[in-house]
Amino acid sequence: MSLMGFLDRLADVSTFDKVIEPARSAVQAVLKPGALKDALHGTWLGHPLHPVLVQVPVGSWASAGLLDAIPPLRPAATVLIGTGVVVSVPAAMSGAADWSEQEVGVRRLGALHAVANTVALGFYVGSLVARAKGRGTLGRVLSYTGLGLATGSAAVGGHMSYAQSSGASHAATAARALTSDWIDLGPLDDLPEGRPALRTAPGSGVTAPLAAVRRGGRVDVFVGACSHLAGPLYEGSVEEVRGHACLVCPWHDSAFDLDNGEPRRGPAANPQEKLDVRMEAGHVMARLPARHQ
Repeated sequence: MSLMGFLDRLADVSTFDKVIEPARSAVQAVLKPGALKDALHGTWLGHPLHPVLVQVPVGSWASAGLLDAIPPLRPAATVLIGTGVVVSVPAAMSGAADWSEQEVGVRRLGALHAVANTVALGFYVGSLVARAKGRGTLGRVLSYTGLGLATGSAAVGGHMSYAQSSGASHAATAARALTSDWIDLGPLDDLPEGRPALRTAPGSGVTAPLAAVRRGGRVDVFVGACSHLAGPLYEGSVEEVRGHACLVCPWHDSAFDLDNGEPRRGPAANPQEKLDVRMEAGHVMARLPARHQ
């Protein structure tokens, strides 16, 4: 069995859920919905923040491993290890925020990822203490051990991101199933005012859901699957969030600006895919934007 196959098997094991779920509840209690949690998700960035932040500790520790192999450069390695330790704190906070809002299989692997990273961090802190006491050999042994653990944990994180799509835009994936032609969504008068309505569009062998919101004579049309975890946006609501009229997902309360699809409240960090719209003989016509054609 490949490593990735092993991780998929591990994601199906419910043995540790009794420990994972209280930890998740604790994270959600500390990181309550609000500006801090949205900042950690990367809602302001339009992209998950965690993969950006982790580049610093991972890069610092990997570089330190190279410098430690060259005796005159070992003081610089110590500085890099300290840099990685400091930045690992906000990186861990952003990861915890994302992890608490993921599906169960991702949470299981995320717990393994977090434990491995915590142990690796402990080795690096121990390495700094040993170096400060003049025990350079022990410090290098501890840091190389931490690097091995951090590397293995990074592989788990990569599996969560790519194989389990924990940070990918599910709306972008759903958009690829749609036809690139103009889609007739029916008469404007059939759409309710100020709330999302389900409309369907032909796709690649499937019928894909869309969420259409009428505001007077204007209609905003989005891919029906939320970018966060593919929640049904057409079952959501329209609310004002931070001064913007938004389409709100019924699953995790992510809010997307009706004007441009940008996230205004997390846990979603990726924008929601919005279709181009025109009116034709009283009918609403929608089409994928050019980047998907």
